Amino acid sequence: MGVASRDHVMKSVDGEFAQLCHGKEAPLKKMKKGDWIIYYSPKIWFKQKQSAPHQKFTALGRVVDDYIFQFDMEDGFIPFRRNIEFMNCTETSIHPLIPQLSFIKNKRYWGYSFRLGHLEISENDFKIIRNEMIS
Repeated sequence: MGVASRDHVMKSVDGEFAQLCHGKEAPLKKMKKGDWIIYYSPKIWFKQKQSAPHQKFTALGRVVDDYIFQFDMEDGFIPFRRNIEFMNCTETSIHPLIPQLSFIKNKRYWGYSFRLGHLEISENDFKIIRNEMIS
């Protein structure tokens, strides 16, 4: 699972790539062809300090190859990316799913689970989220 503002996730969907943790290579190396990624967006806009909370799963896709590449975004920022085939899906609020998701250990402080910007979740948790997003 990747964590990014909705505006950044939509750029990834449009460009058919995944970029995690502000362009770090390490989380992308953990993925392989055929793996799935779900993006969670805590807020709508990255650059707005007071951006409205979004708190939704915003994209679902599959890794299409084993190629990690860099992309020059100008101004010296050259993040690492992976090619992703995104599915048509519906953005889904996390709130009704919190009680069912095992990766959220403390249901009261559920947002803590997303603090690192990426995380691996169980197949069961993936299916719970996916089924809501593509229903």
